[in-house]
Amino acid sequence: MGKLERTQDRTLELLADVGEGLRRKLPDKAVQWVETGAALGALRVGSKVAGKFVRRNPVLVGAAVVGAGLLWLAARQRAKRKETIEGEAKQVRALRRGEYERDDYGV
Repeated sequence: MGKLERTQDRTLELLADVGEGLRRKLPDKAVQWVETGAALGALRVGSKVAGKFVRRNPVLVGAAVVGAGLLWLAARQRAKRKETIEGEAKQVRALRRGEYERDDYGV
């Protein structure tokens, strides 16, 4: 395992050195175009992977979408409940036990 790990580390170092050399040699605009192309490539690969996942697991994806919708709905309702209500407040005097009449049954 030691030789394999060292080989992988050395390969990654060489690739990083090559990338740094290209960045120094190329003008800034070219580096920007390369980064944009890499981002578009990553987006394309990611969309292919997501598409395959959706085709293979449609029920799981549907359940995730429904769950996300329910979470959004719950958060929205909670935010509405927490909002302050505009209007006037009036204090209501509480009745004490001896302040009202009782009938024969004590009610």
